[in-house]
Amino acid sequence: MWKFIVRRFLVMIPQLFILSILVFLLAKAMPGDALTGAAMDPNASPERIAELREQMGLNDPVHEQYIRWISNVLKGDWGDSYVQKIAVSDVIGEKIWNTVFLALGILIVSYLIAIPLGIVSGRWNDSLADKAITGYNYLGFATPLFIFALIVLFIFGFKLDLFPVGGSVDPKVDNGTFAYVLSKINHLVLPVMSGALIQTVFTVQYLRSEIIDTKIKDFVRTARSKGIPESKVYSRHVLRNSFLPIAAFLGYEITGLIGGSIFLETIYSYPGIGQLFLSSIQLRDFSVVNALIMMTSFATLVGTLLSDIILSAVDPRIRIE
Repeated sequence: MWKFIVRRFLVMIPQLFILSILVFLLAKAMPGDALTGAAMDPNASPERIAELREQMGLNDPVHEQYIRWISNVLKGDWGDSYVQKIAVSDVIGEKIWNTVFLALGILIVSYLIAIPLGIVSGRWNDSLADKAITGYNYLGFATPLFIFALIVLFIFGFKLDLFPVGGSVDPKVDNGTFAYVLSKINHLVLPVMSGALIQTVFTVQYLRSEIIDTKIKDFVRTARSKGIPESKVYSRHVLRNSFLPIAAFLGYEITGLIGGSIFLETIYSYPGIGQLFLSSIQLRDFSVVNALIMMTSFATLVGTLLSDIILSAVDPRIRIE
């Protein structure tokens, strides 16, 4: 196992290196730069802009700019935000935990909903309960996330006024207090429920299909023929094998949610890295954009490794070396 993990991390090095080149070149190929973005003083003279561009090294050859950037990254220095005038690590550090909390909340709630529904739908397929759950799945598949999130925001945020409609915490409460924690949770309710109720349908449908396929296999029929109670047949044979693909995708889902919450963060004005990514592109703050893409890519590679490890842990028949 440890050899496998070390080998995978070694493979990540050239992957991230090639990705860093592509990301940097794409950023340079985009029109404009930090000095032509929306955050730049519109009254700045062309001479002043040319002077700043020279000071920032934006006139240097692309390969020199890349070498300077990647050298600093390897030292743990992502540079400074051109817009906010502070270190990129500080800019991202303020937002990333909000996104992590949002992603984990969606993951936990979606699994709490999806697993019982998937088990009921798969075990008693073609029943009235299964038809109701399947109808919910079809409705979820047909509803775009941003449309559903807007409906939830309108009903529970504006009409009923049950939850906050923006931000991640009430600015009036003090950090570190119990009221601060409650405020953080309260601000997470709507975006988490919006994401979870849509995310749930994929897990429900997948688990339902796995249970239906597994319960007619030969080893399940053999277990029934031996007189094993139906509850044990499901718990020991059907469900155990049906959960393997779900467990295998867990690592992908975690990293996917962390990097893919842009719609929710924008709709709910939730200050996470998704919203930061969009605003950084609009403001041509490419130092932040490059850092976010690299961090998200690294998290994706780690997620694939985590999925392999989880699959090996839950299924003793699988050994990765």
